[in-house]
Amino acid sequence: MASTKTAAPTAKTGKSLAKLKGKKPKPMQGVMALALEPAPLSQPMDAYFAKCTEKLGFVPNVLRAYAHDMAKLEAFAAFYNDLMLAPSGLSKLEREMIAVAVSSENKCFYCLTAHGAAVRALSGDPLLGEIMVMNYRAAALTPRQRAMLDFAVLMTNRSHEIEERHRQDLRDVGFTDRDIWDIAAVASFFNMSNRMASAVDMRPNDNYHAQARGKRAL
Repeated sequence: MASTKTAAPTAKTGKSLAKLKGKKPKPMQGVMALALEPAPLSQPMDAYFAKCTEKLGFVPNVLRAYAHDMAKLEAFAAFYNDLMLAPSGLSKLEREMIAVAVSSENKCFYCLTAHGAAVRALSGDPLLGEIMVMNYRAAALTPRQRAMLDFAVLMTNRSHEIEERHRQDLRDVGFTDRDIWDIAAVASFFNMSNRMASAVDMRPNDNYHAQARGKRAL
């Protein structure tokens, strides 16, 4: 039987091992600071990435960041699409406005860039998108929009202070209880996403910066 005794490490191999241990893996350049290898895309996610490329011209970096783990990517995409795109008493613009107001409070570079672009595109008003990113209170909002965003920001900064009177303020401007649920769900999702994006230094696609910056709609 052959001997199973291993050879003692030499000075040369010791140096090589030390070099490997000290070597840091490369981050996902232009996407985030963590060095995570993309996993093979599942069939649904491969189709979803293709759809993003067809509709947007690129795959959002948030999806590329989550693509190291198919279970997490699929869960994230399903939850996002349900909150932001599924039928709701909130318009798509209102949901994007919540995303921007929350992200402004949290100073999330990724979400402010990506969802600021969405507000510009959906509203047809580049100025609104810029104001929302800086301070929604300075924008010419309807009473409904202002109440919605005040609630989302209260959730972000002092959720423990929310009382029935705050929910009633939303009802008074026309929101149903299901709408209030959706406002809370969107605000909660972006509070989570903001923190995750900041923690891993997630970077928005350059494409977002130039989107929907035409003349202000009259």
